[in-house]
Amino acid sequence: MISIQVPATSANMGPGFDSIGVALQLYNHLWVEEIPEGVEIEVRRKQAIEIPTDETNLIYQTMRCFYEQKGLAMPGVRLIQEDNIPMVRGLGSSAACIVGGLLAANALAGNPCGREELAQMAAKLEGHPDNSNPAIFGSMVVGAQDEKIMRHVRLELPDDLLFAIMVPDFPVSTEKARGVLPASYSRGDVVYNVSRGALLVASILTGNYENLAMAMEDKIHQPYRKTLIPGMEEIFEAADGFGAVACYLSGAGSTLMAMVRRDGAEVFQRKMSAYLRTLPNNWELTLLEPDLEGAKVKTE
Repeated sequence: MISIQVPATSANMGPGFDSIGVALQLYNHLWVEEIPEGVEIEVRRKQAIEIPTDETNLIYQTMRCFYEQKGLAMPGVRLIQEDNIPMVRGLGSSAACIVGGLLAANALAGNPCGREELAQMAAKLEGHPDNSNPAIFGSMVVGAQDEKIMRHVRLELPDDLLFAIMVPDFPVSTEKARGVLPASYSRGDVVYNVSRGALLVASILTGNYENLAMAMEDKIHQPYRKTLIPGMEEIFEAADGFGAVACYLSGAGSTLMAMVRRDGAEVFQRKMSAYLRTLPNNWELTLLEPDLEGAKVKTE
């Protein structure tokens, strides 16, 4: 049996809409083996949203896409799926399924594809690479794509940077989150985001934390999506006051993210947790290390 582990990812980092994401040490697990025919799917960890156990399952559909693209016959498959990444919360649960499906199919087929080719497939299936790239390569990844190809650069994160995920008890669907975005932007807003995206990458490369608060500012998606997340601005203000170096909306939401230095993490967690308990929607705070290796595959 083949065992696969895929990390959660936090994408749309500040100004990095559809382009910049980071992998986190929170994982989905998948076990897959070939059977004579058909599909058998077992879901070991229930989610608020029901996971299909037939051919509409996203992992299975992704595997079928892989076999079709490689011109191979799809075998019978048995899947065991254990999802620890919360669904519809902006932590890359869909990308984890797509990456897991591609790695599973590749392994069953005898590994005809390297990670780079799988990353190209994942980005095309997702439509943007900001979740799939860090899920595959780990750490923080900047990516861009056109109709033909996706390009990416993996960044080394500073050792003392942690990510505080603040997850409420309500989802925000990607479809709804994209629906609140405008059809066009002013030149000023575009320059605003381009400058901050460049500052974000340069600041991560140099470990310049003083720049990160400004580097995470955005006028492309966060100002519009905050209407879907009650208290977002107030939560960011509180996190800043408790020592966060930067805050941003993770993916399409509803998870909010604070980047925290390791030496201030204990104080931040205590104060921020107490603050979140005063709010509605049952916010849950967890401090996570970045995942630096990306998805893993092994034969058991």
